[in-house]
Amino acid sequence: MTQIKLTKNELKTQHYKLGQLQKYLPTLQLKKAMLQVEVNHAISEVEDLRRAFIQEKEKSKPFQSLLTDLDAHPLFEGTKVSQVKKRYENIAGIDIPYFENVVFRSSNYALFDSPLWMDDALRFLRLLIISREKVSVAEEKKKILEKELLEVSIRVNLFEKVMIPRTQADIKKIKIFLSDQELASVAQAKVTKKKITYRKIAEKRERVS
Repeated sequence: MTQIKLTKNELKTQHYKLGQLQKYLPTLQLKKAMLQVEVNHAISEVEDLRRAFIQEKEKSKPFQSLLTDLDAHPLFEGTKVSQVKKRYENIAGIDIPYFENVVFRSSNYALFDSPLWMDDALRFLRLLIISREKVSVAEEKKKILEKELLEVSIRVNLFEKVMIPRTQADIKKIKIFLSDQELASVAQAKVTKKKITYRKIAEKRERVS
């Protein structure tokens, strides 16, 4: 820990530092509050999307067993994900992902030569995958927000419990030292003044005698 100088210049520096800390702290506290709200929303969103995914999974159950069918090759191709499209929005200074769409590989199959269930199976399985990817993006969003909230919370605690109290203590320490120094100087000046006065009186007496 750096030893502070017990000087007037250092006192001025510490006052400025305290002012900056107290000025920036409300901004951090506001950011923390905003992030907490967003984290709460993200948690609810993930829970809702997980429930929706379970529902989609139930709907597609009849088609999942068909994946072992010899004619199911188009399903494997048609449910492969080429890209998960996301957009990003800035929240409290960080970029947050939002789900937009899933791009699947094209599945070219002869309509009349394929089983009757092929279209419905492909549609339901794709909906299941879309639902899964929505959960994945929402979890990514929640993770980013929680990480940022943790970092901001640490900084707020650092300001509130360490940096501001320490700076205030340093200011108090310097003030006490300078005050003691000033009192010592005044006392020394009084002693010196008395000595000078006594010396003058003594010299005057010597001249008279």
